[in-house]
Amino acid sequence: MMVAMAGQGEVASVSEMPEIPGEPTSDGLPGGALDLVGDPTIGEVRLPNRPESARCARELARTVLESHWALPAPLTDDAVLLVSELVGNAVRHTGALVFGLQMMRRRGWIRVEVRDPSRGLPCLLPVQGLDTSGRGLFLVDTLSDRWGVDLLPRGKTTWFEMRITT
Repeated sequence: MMVAMAGQGEVASVSEMPEIPGEPTSDGLPGGALDLVGDPTIGEVRLPNRPESARCARELARTVLESHWALPAPLTDDAVLLVSELVGNAVRHTGALVFGLQMMRRRGWIRVEVRDPSRGLPCLLPVQGLDTSGRGLFLVDTLSDRWGVDLLPRGKTTWFEMRITT
């Protein structure tokens, strides 16, 4: 049984997503991932809080960044990595049943948001050279131009923004 956040809509199924992020979608069309689970540029796409949802979120982000917004490969790669980090944090640390992904573009910027019903704040930890975990927000802080957390009446939105230089 899949549950939606705040009583809104259905939760997308990730069982039919392709195995490898960045590879062609199962139907061979660039927008296949969007057709399967929704378009995060139109509204929030809600995904089940399972590790395999990170793969789905990466595929959605890559499809939007490459196919819809035609952004340069280095920016796309960095943004997809950051999506993976925020989703990974939501899956590992919130205990939520679902989380939401939304992507926006405005003149010169992109913004990616991951929403979950937990009000627990993420913590940017100091990172040492040999650390094998705890690097997620360090990467977000390093690769994005801005990032933050907005507390909501029921949960929070963790977001990052990146400048587009085309």
